[in-house]
Amino acid sequence: MIRRVTIVAVGTLKGWADEGCRDYLKRLRRYFPVEVVEVSEEDLNRRSPEEVLAAEARRLLSRIPAGAYVISLDREKGEPLSSPMLERRLNSLGLSGQSHVAFVLGGPLGLSQEVLARADALVSFGPVTLPHALARVVLLEQLYRAAKINRGERYHY
Repeated sequence: MIRRVTIVAVGTLKGWADEGCRDYLKRLRRYFPVEVVEVSEEDLNRRSPEEVLAAEARRLLSRIPAGAYVISLDREKGEPLSSPMLERRLNSLGLSGQSHVAFVLGGPLGLSQEVLARADALVSFGPVTLPHALARVVLLEQLYRAAKINRGERYHY
């Protein structure tokens, strides 16, 4: 299993999404260190979609930790992963010496081609479109589920 996770995400969470993320972060940190790096979200009303994606890409790319294996979340191009598949992927990465994994999540417009090209892998949590705040909660929950599966601990899956 991996030893460290960094989540690089567009936007700052509030309300229920923030509470959900805090809960899963607390649970996850019993298994390995997890850091969340937030970059500011561009105003969609003041800039074109291309400008928004480019500005967010610069911020995201500058915050990806050096040496980390980068997994970007992309609904359309990403490989759909079940919970057991995610656990196997993370375990395989850890066994191959990739102990630090960085997950990258975009804002309302997703991720630019530049960010997707930087990724070592693209994953998807299915064909539905999730608001980016909810996608972060789902990612943390799936990481927690993967850690539980890896340790042989009971969790619904």
